[in-house]
Amino acid sequence: MISWWGGEDYNYGYLIAPIVLYLIWEKREKLSAAAARPSWAGFLPLAFGIFLFFLGELGGEYTTMYFASWFVLAGLLWLHLGWAKLKVVWFPVLFLTTMFPLPVFMTSPLTFKLKLLSSEIGVAILHAYGMSAYREGNVIDLGFTQLQVVDACSGLRYLFPLIIMAILLAYLYKSAWWKKAVLIVSAVPLTIVTNSLRIAMTGILYEIWGPVVAEDFFHGFSGLLIFIFGLAMLLFEMWVLKKIFPKEKFSSVHGSRFKVQGEPGLNAEGSKTTADVRPETLNLKSAVATGIRSLMHPPQFIVAVVLLTGTLALAQGIEFREKIPPAQSFAGFPLQVGEWNGKRDALEAKIIKDLDLSDYVIVDYTNGSKVVNFYTAYYETQRKGESIHSPETCLPGSGWDFRNAGSVALPLADRRGEAMKVNRAVMEKGASKQLSYFWFPQRDRVLTSAWELKWYNFWDALTRQRTDGALVRLITPVYAGEEVDQAEARLTAFTQAIVPVLNEYLPK
Repeated sequence: MISWWGGEDYNYGYLIAPIVLYLIWEKREKLSAAAARPSWAGFLPLAFGIFLFFLGELGGEYTTMYFASWFVLAGLLWLHLGWAKLKVVWFPVLFLTTMFPLPVFMTSPLTFKLKLLSSEIGVAILHAYGMSAYREGNVIDLGFTQLQVVDACSGLRYLFPLIIMAILLAYLYKSAWWKKAVLIVSAVPLTIVTNSLRIAMTGILYEIWGPVVAEDFFHGFSGLLIFIFGLAMLLFEMWVLKKIFPKEKFSSVHGSRFKVQGEPGLNAEGSKTTADVRPETLNLKSAVATGIRSLMHPPQFIVAVVLLTGTLALAQGIEFREKIPPAQSFAGFPLQVGEWNGKRDALEAKIIKDLDLSDYVIVDYTNGSKVVNFYTAYYETQRKGESIHSPETCLPGSGWDFRNAGSVALPLADRRGEAMKVNRAVMEKGASKQLSYFWFPQRDRVLTSAWELKWYNFWDALTRQRTDGALVRLITPVYAGEEVDQAEARLTAFTQAIVPVLNEYLPK
């Protein structure tokens, strides 16, 4: 996680632990007053956390391992301290999960959609201001220059921190639950609008001060100002909700509308309650001794130690090293496939590094005047970050509208003899249109979902010590005067011709 926090998208992660410690410290008196009753119920989240650990370790997904650590922590707290104490600090414990970075296959499409939406609203603001602007995908043409809304300007860097701030403010906001919900949900459109405003302001100031407004210090400083503005809007929203709706009286307990009646310090039997004993009157040695005895309560303590020690032994002792099968190099992939003649292409070195692939092939195959672009990326391993990037996150772009996404069954069989399903997408950009098929050959399976990829990576790592796999993507233009059905027939025929050839280059 710390390596993720070093990047600009998740650098707020460093602040979560101090905030959690403060929230727990704020509850110190109630936490001290609550009885510690070790509970076997804590065994369930502890065991589930250990399962998630192995799922993440074998499936190669960091986020799963992050949540595994949280379930283990929650299970240990419940197991040793009991529900009464855990209930006092439930929010700080749950708030810890906000430090976890999301998996790339979730953030990539989110980043892309935020880029397009922010660009679209930004152009609308420029038009309202009176400037001429034309948008093509995430590129804004101002006439005198072009602004490209890249990943760093998508708004993702504001979205997560602003949502986290909204959650924290809602927790501290002594009001009705629906007001808290409104506050949290509003953080999403607020992020999009403020980021769009930043893009529009960049376009307006660019005409006055030039490219300096989109670079270096000014670019970063404007992002900081936008975030502060977003936070101020959340506080203003809290003030508005308080003013326009009837005022509610709350006790010092978050979310409670009631005040306990009766003589303070006495329970129903007339004896002093534990909560009325001041912390400074407690015997420190007795409290420490009681805490240690509670922590090392034999049954729960022994079970936790056995489970965690066993997990450590399995993780270190079992052979998890992958058995990477030999694969035929794509350097020799044929340029003549049936009636199709090919011309090889290449990726830039930076793209190859970013994709973390082991081998790849790109060929433009032609049959007469018709073209099909064939691309396959092979991964020897998909463990912890070295995973396949779905075309759903990279095909849409530069103004292409991604439509009719779904799966179709093709009239050919996979290696298991089953009907082969592939993902299908139609992309449009102005008058241009393209049809695409893509699928994931994974150790004799043909998969179409990123979630399936994660599950089978875990299962095959556990049972076969393999996570190798590939991505196959085919694209053909829908030519002028041609219907999509005609392009589909061409792409289907090419798929039938290329799959048997490709199978010879992918490990069995």
